[in-house]
Amino acid sequence: MSDFLVAIDLAKNVFELAVADESGAILERRRLGRTQFMRFFENRSFRRVAMEACGSSHHWGRWFMARGFEVSLLPPHYVRAYVRRNKTDRADVTAILEAAKATDIIPVRVKSVEQQALQSLHRLRSAWHSARTARINTLRGLCREFGVIAPLGAKRGIAELGRQVADPDSAVPDLLRRALRQLLAEIRSLEESVHAIEAELAQIAAQSEACMRLRTIPGVGLIAATAIVGAVGDIGRFRNGRCFASWLGLTPREHSSGDIRRLGSITKRGDKYLRTLLVHGSRAVIMSANAAQRKGQPLGAFRQWASETRLRCGHNKANIAVANKVARIIWATWYRQRDFEFRAPAVALAA
Repeated sequence: MSDFLVAIDLAKNVFELAVADESGAILERRRLGRTQFMRFFENRSFRRVAMEACGSSHHWGRWFMARGFEVSLLPPHYVRAYVRRNKTDRADVTAILEAAKATDIIPVRVKSVEQQALQSLHRLRSAWHSARTARINTLRGLCREFGVIAPLGAKRGIAELGRQVADPDSAVPDLLRRALRQLLAEIRSLEESVHAIEAELAQIAAQSEACMRLRTIPGVGLIAATAIVGAVGDIGRFRNGRCFASWLGLTPREHSSGDIRRLGSITKRGDKYLRTLLVHGSRAVIMSANAAQRKGQPLGAFRQWASETRLRCGHNKANIAVANKVARIIWATWYRQRDFEFRAPAVALAA
């Protein structure tokens, strides 16, 4: 097996290749169809393959690893900086070669089939949930044109609009009634699809030790736990909790020079879906802490800190601070294989 590096610009049907030697000099360029592409690597022996982490890259990464190749999946936004002049497949594959030589670019780990399947369940749930929201908004808007107003909330709103559509004496025109019934049926079908996905995720979480452990953390429920396990795979690739929070885009953006250090808002460079779940979870932590305080109930150390942060920084900044803290707790809980410990504030201070 030669020490040559092969850079690949992936596509649906046409693949651009460039073969480079140890010094980085390009020895060969190819533009191949899918069948030719697979045959090319079955008849040649290379040591390393570099690709952008994009659509189908994890599939091809597993395909190459099964044949003994070393696979490097490079973040696309880092590869883009090496593209000179116009963007073409030839320029892209040259940029991949240059980025593969950079030692400060950390490659993306190739996901397993189980990880991708779990992430696909989340993508389907998110797509169906968005489609359901769009259909509900369409139903509300159409009914509002005829003076039919529904109460706030999806459950109450759909129930009221369903009654109005079914009532022949309502203000809904008979010409529109059949189409609105069909729209209501579509909304209910989407709800059933979402519930089916969530039931499947619950079964997966019950069989996963990592998911069960993460669900002991405040602000981390079924959806967040399974999404994080599916996206991360191996928590050991992060050195500490701050690296994990930085990967999620929850650490401050820095713009420093010389002796002046400037920290700004969060970077938002990570997975938007995971970050959104953590921020929603942190909002639930703060709301539960406020509700417990109003009822005079005792707070744990974490909820006490979240409540004090809200008073000191305001609600929105506190949400991000709690999400950052939850991300670090996730790393510590998962990496050290210990359930989250609920502590009283006095015990936490004494420790």
